[in-house]
Amino acid sequence: MSTRPLHAVASLTDDLRAWLPAQRWFAAKGRELSSVRVERATLLSGGDPALLHAVIEVDDGERYQLLIGVRDELTDQLHASFIGKLGESFAYEATQDPELMAVLLDLLAHGSDEGGLRWEREPGVEVVTGLRARPVGVEQSNTSVVFGYHYIFKLFRRPVPGKNRDVELHRALFRAGSKQVAEPVAVVEDGGEGAVLGFAQRYFADAVEGWAMATASVRDLLAEGDLHAGEVGGDFAAEAGRLGTAVAQVHADLAAQLGAETVGADRIGGAVDQMHGRLDAVLAEVPALAEHEPMLRAAFDAVRGLAEGVEVQHVHGDLHLGQVLRTTTGWVLIDFEGEPASRPDERLLMRSPLRDVAGMLRSFDYAALHLLAGDDADTQADHQRLTRAAEWADRNRSAFCAGYAAVGVGDPRAQTVLLRAFELDKAVYEVAYEHRNRPDWVGIPLAAIRRAG
Repeated sequence: MSTRPLHAVASLTDDLRAWLPAQRWFAAKGRELSSVRVERATLLSGGDPALLHAVIEVDDGERYQLLIGVRDELTDQLHASFIGKLGESFAYEATQDPELMAVLLDLLAHGSDEGGLRWEREPGVEVVTGLRARPVGVEQSNTSVVFGYHYIFKLFRRPVPGKNRDVELHRALFRAGSKQVAEPVAVVEDGGEGAVLGFAQRYFADAVEGWAMATASVRDLLAEGDLHAGEVGGDFAAEAGRLGTAVAQVHADLAAQLGAETVGADRIGGAVDQMHGRLDAVLAEVPALAEHEPMLRAAFDAVRGLAEGVEVQHVHGDLHLGQVLRTTTGWVLIDFEGEPASRPDERLLMRSPLRDVAGMLRSFDYAALHLLAGDDADTQADHQRLTRAAEWADRNRSAFCAGYAAVGVGDPRAQTVLLRAFELDKAVYEVAYEHRNRPDWVGIPLAAIRRAG
């Protein structure tokens, strides 16, 4: 590629304005962009194909990083990744190109400090090269690529300066000897502002996602005519208990490595105010929530009366069944970035471990009811299916809490006021999310709020 990197990417800005809103990791999907500005661009590999790294800014001030491939001829496999033309060549999303991802793996293996990018392996780690690359198709806010059966590399689409909590928490847990996380392998950093651009870890080739296992159990239950959740062959309760134990162990290891503290009335009051603020925003958007407003506000305000304070520490921050993997040796937690909707500085704050517990309890509710989303239970059969799904959720929520308590960090069910507030706050968030993205699913969090009343 003869064109200078910055000039090459800048010539694609009109194409990027049309292409970006359609990407699953783009924050404002579907919105028309007025401008795209190229902050910088680096040529990682020349020739045909060529690999470019770019950082861009769109008109709302959000920054994104791109990996752009350039080929003289576009293969059939890459047509869906096409961005625009660069002279007679084709520019496209490079994470879909195994040949160019092999270049990225070489950079991770051998290290580099050129063009403002720094590629570094973790201490004592040797990286195997020559592995086949394939993109992971299920992520939304970031993009991941798997190399053979060895590594998974996450490209942080919206990098921010400073420490990356996903990397830092994985490192802390690995130091603690945790079996509940993958080993860190390598990072890519912006040498100027210190932002982490990418993170490679060991890949669990034998793993199954928690959501897939849980929903398969629910399908088994609903396929039976009259059996209870504990009588079906695909009962999930034992796994839910083991998962609770794994989460509690992660919390214990994080507290041991990074510390914990007890916060008083001021911090507690600030957290409660945030709950009320979220409720205010969602009430304006979803009128159906209004009938539950008094109950919700009372549940939030009850937290202010916790005179003994609240213990906080670093936690996962966005825990649900899609963030856990079942391997042949046990449960593993992934993606410690925190809540995607939170500001980067908010994600770095210590929080109550019950935030993670509440997120997982809500996820069991989703797993139980997602197959029935949109059903009105107008018939006896529908009502029976809803009742049995709710029984599955209650059984697995209880098993998770029992497994969590077995580690010795406390039983979540003993902290009823705080756990109730966190669950309801999470449900309010879910109401807003489903209202905007999956209207047929909004009944799931609304039903949970109704039951809590």
